[in-house]
Amino acid sequence: MSNLESINNHLKELRKRLLRIVLVIGIIAMVLLTCHAEPIEIGGITLYYPLLEPQNNMAGQITNQMKMNLVPEGVQLIQTAPGQAFFAQMYVSALVAIGVGMPVIIREFVGFIKPALKQNEIKITRNILLPALALFVGGCVFSYNFVIPFILEFLYQYGESAGIVTFLNVMEFVTFVLQFLLAFGFSFQLPLVMYAISMSGVVNKDFWRKNARYSIVIIIIFGAIITPDGTGVTMMLVAGPMIGLYFAGMLFIERKQRKKLNT
Repeated sequence: MSNLESINNHLKELRKRLLRIVLVIGIIAMVLLTCHAEPIEIGGITLYYPLLEPQNNMAGQITNQMKMNLVPEGVQLIQTAPGQAFFAQMYVSALVAIGVGMPVIIREFVGFIKPALKQNEIKITRNILLPALALFVGGCVFSYNFVIPFILEFLYQYGESAGIVTFLNVMEFVTFVLQFLLAFGFSFQLPLVMYAISMSGVVNKDFWRKNARYSIVIIIIFGAIITPDGTGVTMMLVAGPMIGLYFAGMLFIERKQRKKLNT
């Protein structure tokens, strides 16, 4: 097989897998934009089923929950142009669809790179699939419950102390929240990336300890880039957990490799 034919086959395979991912995410997003989550009580347990109702859809329900849980008291969420609420709901539906479809995304990604991996690398990849999903969800949950409410409250309390009525545009609010959810979801993958690199033999077990200071600097820079203010407080709120994850990953790798040498 010529190089050109090999490249074409890889491109066809990539296109096929990307199409599957787009279809899954698109279907989930469409359900969120066209259906309303209707509660039903069965045996004392409240469950939900989708009911076709585009103007009162699940994306709108999620946006309303985000408003109630995250917007500080005294701050009013508004739209300043027609269609902003609709586009905000589209963003929300896309993010939720990506989160719900993450198992499919991971499966298709692993399936695409599998032919290029060695046997031990395939085993490593399989071992990190579920932890990767759990860490992504964990990062989003941590950000939603602790980081985002604190940052919004911290930034808007200055307006309250000055007696200023604060208005928050719905598009800016949704973009801000999605930015942090995705940033934390992916940054929580750090220990797994370190583990995969180490177990593949790319670096030795001492690499992460020797380069810890440089890694901390990079993490702090990352925290400074994604946070909206220059106070340093919110930056450390982002960088702190990542530094903790770095050292947790480092200790786990060292323990794993010591155990491997002893067997």
